[in-house]
Amino acid sequence: MVERNPADLDAVFHALGDRTRRAMLRQLADGACRVGDLAAPCAMSLAAASKHIRVLEAAGLVAREIRGRTHLCRLAPGPLASAHAWIGFYERLWIGRLGILEDLLRQELPQTPPPGETS
Repeated sequence: MVERNPADLDAVFHALGDRTRRAMLRQLADGACRVGDLAAPCAMSLAAASKHIRVLEAAGLVAREIRGRTHLCRLAPGPLASAHAWIGFYERLWIGRLGILEDLLRQELPQTPPPGETS
């Protein structure tokens, strides 16, 4: 598996590694929000919310638009595709390995009818 840019993927996983930032992304999945709207459910200051948003912006997961004094944030889901592809590679790997294990176990275990059935 080839990673396009390991630093970009690191930034995405770093951003997703915090529950507050994951909650913000979930909120943004419903539509654009002001920074204050993102801060409110987390009971944090605007300054603290802005720090989290900067991490999300650095990972490319959030785009911020400034309209006067209002900062409007939007979800930018593109980088999630890279994370999904990375996870998908390992998912396929483990599904394949678990399938082989299941086949081996089925070969080794005696075939018995389910309870209530007779042979």
